[in-house]
Amino acid sequence: MNVLESFRIAWRGLAANRLRSALTMLGIIIGVAAVIILVSIGKGVELYISEQFKSLGTNMLFVMSSIPPGGSVADVKPLTMGDAEALRDPLRVGSVVAVAPEYRLGALVEYRRNDTSTTVRGTVPDYESVRNWHPVDGRFIEENDVVSAARVAVLGQTVVERLFEVGTYPIGQSIRINDMPFRVIGIMEERSSTFGDENDVIFVPITTAQTRLGDARTRSGEYRVSVIYVQAASEELMDMAVEEITDVMRERHEIEFWGEEDFVVISQSDLLSAFGQITGILTVFLGVIAGISLLVGGIGIMNIMLVSVTERTREIGLRKAVGARRRDILMQFLIESVALALTGGVIGITLGV
Repeated sequence: MNVLESFRIAWRGLAANRLRSALTMLGIIIGVAAVIILVSIGKGVELYISEQFKSLGTNMLFVMSSIPPGGSVADVKPLTMGDAEALRDPLRVGSVVAVAPEYRLGALVEYRRNDTSTTVRGTVPDYESVRNWHPVDGRFIEENDVVSAARVAVLGQTVVERLFEVGTYPIGQSIRINDMPFRVIGIMEERSSTFGDENDVIFVPITTAQTRLGDARTRSGEYRVSVIYVQAASEELMDMAVEEITDVMRERHEIEFWGEEDFVVISQSDLLSAFGQITGILTVFLGVIAGISLLVGGIGIMNIMLVSVTERTREIGLRKAVGARRRDILMQFLIESVALALTGGVIGITLGV
């Protein structure tokens, strides 16, 4: 018996049991579609996180406090405005083009009868370019606001939605932050959020946050900051910027030995690499789950073929009686199983795509 005849007989056998063939293919269809869909979801999450980090700012570095190995919180010297000013020195940190310190605190914000709890970020004008985040209406904080510790505020989209009724124009309105009046001067563009609601925020001049809303003065008389954002001149200079920043911070914090730093300099690539490993593991995990469903579909075909052989013993005996060999019969059932798998696979790929 030739191969074409085997195909004809196999297709005739499948057509004679359409419902059983369709149910058998269902396992392969679900398995193949699940592999494509779940792996695509994992890759999509990885791409989404990558895009979110890119939107944080261009060539950005984070300088944050960190407990040294074997140390405690008491061993950590806080970041200060002096640290930020030192990082602005082009003679010491030539690979840096902008520095934006930030001081954070929680606050209760009120407008007439509406109120909400949110995060207030005191910062400087360079924050807008370093974080690549701009007002959609009004303006951002200016140098005069910082110098005079002005009571002006730039609102995130979530805060606007919670405080103001539909139709109310926020610019120029007076709100109260921790029972202190502030004038709204801008509204930030909406930003997609990966970790919490980044739009639930109010920006004020850093001097205002440090002196009017909170007590940020250290024992030495300097003002604390929560984090310092640094923008490198280019992506190629990121490593050089990290080295220069580390040297300056080690000198200012009087760190004598490597490994005893009470601060950490993190680049976007470091964060992206860390989360890339997590999402990579997630993708593999999803792929394994989908692979199990595909394996189950394959076992389903094997079981149906075994049942089919049992049911068709008379047909097999008749074919042997007229001269069919063992391999001819084996070829027929193999072609039937391959046909089921291929058809189910094509349909699964179509659904998955």
